[in-house]
Amino acid sequence: MTADSTTAKSEDGSGPGLRAGLALWRELMRLSWQQSKALYFTVLGALILDTCAIALIGVGLRAIVSGSVHHATTAVVVGALGAALAYTVNLCIGEIGAMMRVELAEVVAMRRIVPEVRLGAIGIETVDHLERSAYLDRLTLVEDNAWGIVDSAWAAVEAVGFIARLALTLGLLGSVSPLLFIILIAGAIPVLFERRGRMGVKAAEVARSADRRLQRDLFELAVSPAAGKELRVTGAGPDLVRRQRAAADRAEAIWIRARIRAAVWGAAGWCLFSLCFVSGLTVVVHSAANDPARIGDIVLTVTVGTQLRMIVEQAVRRSADTGGYTRLLRPFRWLRRYRDDQHALAGPGLRPPARLASGITFDHVTFSYPGTDRPAVRDLTVHLPAGSVVAVVGEYGSGKTTLVKLVTKLYRPDSGRILVDGADLADLDTAAWRSVTSAAFQDFGRYHTSFAEAVGFGDIAAVDDLDRIRRAVSDADAEALVRRLPDGLDTRLGRQFGGVEVSEGQWQKIALARASMRPAPLLFVLDEPTASLDAPSEHAIFERYMRRAREVAEHSGGITLVVSHRFSTVAGADLILVMEGGRLVEHGTHERLLAADDRYASLYSLQATAYAD
Repeated sequence: MTADSTTAKSEDGSGPGLRAGLALWRELMRLSWQQSKALYFTVLGALILDTCAIALIGVGLRAIVSGSVHHATTAVVVGALGAALAYTVNLCIGEIGAMMRVELAEVVAMRRIVPEVRLGAIGIETVDHLERSAYLDRLTLVEDNAWGIVDSAWAAVEAVGFIARLALTLGLLGSVSPLLFIILIAGAIPVLFERRGRMGVKAAEVARSADRRLQRDLFELAVSPAAGKELRVTGAGPDLVRRQRAAADRAEAIWIRARIRAAVWGAAGWCLFSLCFVSGLTVVVHSAANDPARIGDIVLTVTVGTQLRMIVEQAVRRSADTGGYTRLLRPFRWLRRYRDDQHALAGPGLRPPARLASGITFDHVTFSYPGTDRPAVRDLTVHLPAGSVVAVVGEYGSGKTTLVKLVTKLYRPDSGRILVDGADLADLDTAAWRSVTSAAFQDFGRYHTSFAEAVGFGDIAAVDDLDRIRRAVSDADAEALVRRLPDGLDTRLGRQFGGVEVSEGQWQKIALARASMRPAPLLFVLDEPTASLDAPSEHAIFERYMRRAREVAEHSGGITLVVSHRFSTVAGADLILVMEGGRLVEHGTHERLLAADDRYASLYSLQATAYAD
């Protein structure tokens, strides 16, 4: 069963969903307490004081009026002081509590929720989830609304507080006339109507998340220096802006329709409530028409009734927030469940060997990318001997890079096994396996940090080890590049942050240096390592890395795996794998493959002729 289906089932039913929601609210309140006890007590204290103040205002005003009618000076003074104090609390303390609640929710969201979501996405051992729209849509929704996730817990607490205020208020109204309890029934009308409208708004947030993500991606592409050159030469910039505008319009249209429907529902609810309130007030006025002693009841009814409208509005809003926030809690719980399920699939794992004795074996391995039926690697069976230099060649789309992603555990095979000295790679601890793996991928990262850090990230435990960094720079033939930089290894990279811009080939040399930080890995991957380099640099790099491969083999029995579409650069490999359409069609040494006069010999001859011309 997939993580998607497991999570979907866990949220089908109100029972499990309600229990999960309550558990999450308790956790969020605990996080709020841990983040700032002062803010936590300020918000709760303000809520309690504000609840008591609402009732005290009406009682104080009734005491003033009734005391005036009966010439009771003490009642007037006490009522005035009580009402003044209650108004002060209601106006000031409530506002302070609301501001502190917003501050606390934002702090918890930025320091706890957002890091958890990002670390969850990074912490999954494979990368296929980053290619699934179901995952990315939920990730976008949660990141954009992390504050709302925390606020959902406080919305539930405040909803309880507002219910307590309603009970006090209605108790006061009931003391005037039991008929005024009709307002209690009326108070439920806007609650239900606005809840319906807000549910539609929250549903719209989910519905527009894909377009919002597309809009953001197109914006980042439009202002990217890398894409900027192509956009200007091809003239595709206006079309990109048009597509971004279209995505924004679609998202905005969904949002506007939902808001209009919510406004209609809310207006209808408040109209019905107003009619009921006026009817109740008419009853009180009629009863007190011939009894001056009951003038205070009229004041109490008008005051409390007016407050009741505000209380009901707040109760409606926070109750609707509580229900509407489930649209955020569900994807947040989904992301957590997906993360936990993926971690469970990974398991604790075995330690990789300290030294490769046999090597790595692909045993009938087949893999297809998410959303496709065509295998990128099909029934691959081959043994990579320990201590060997293995080259993988083939045309674009032949499955070369996919093979690398499988052996580095970025994807799990759909079928078959990858064995490391006889142990299934799936059973090895992923973090431990990657700690003995080094890789320079075709789509390498560009870290806008100092040059030394951009290299040192290749082995985070040695990120401050300048001797290791200098050796890695030397292995990547990047010493001349460092000498040209204004501050050497301390030079900041990337013009966007005030640093120095380097060329694509120079970025690739930095990536190669980063991959050289670990001195004796069991697996050393070079995926198209010279695609952005000129011919002299390419030749120098391969000479250096062939020497380094022999050193790695001597120290750890490690395998150097070189992926390249340039056949001339891999002739010195111990084993050459020829991929075509996801299948391994040939393998052997350069000499044997040429002698076989088959696919490899044909492609090698074509490239040799092309470069000669």
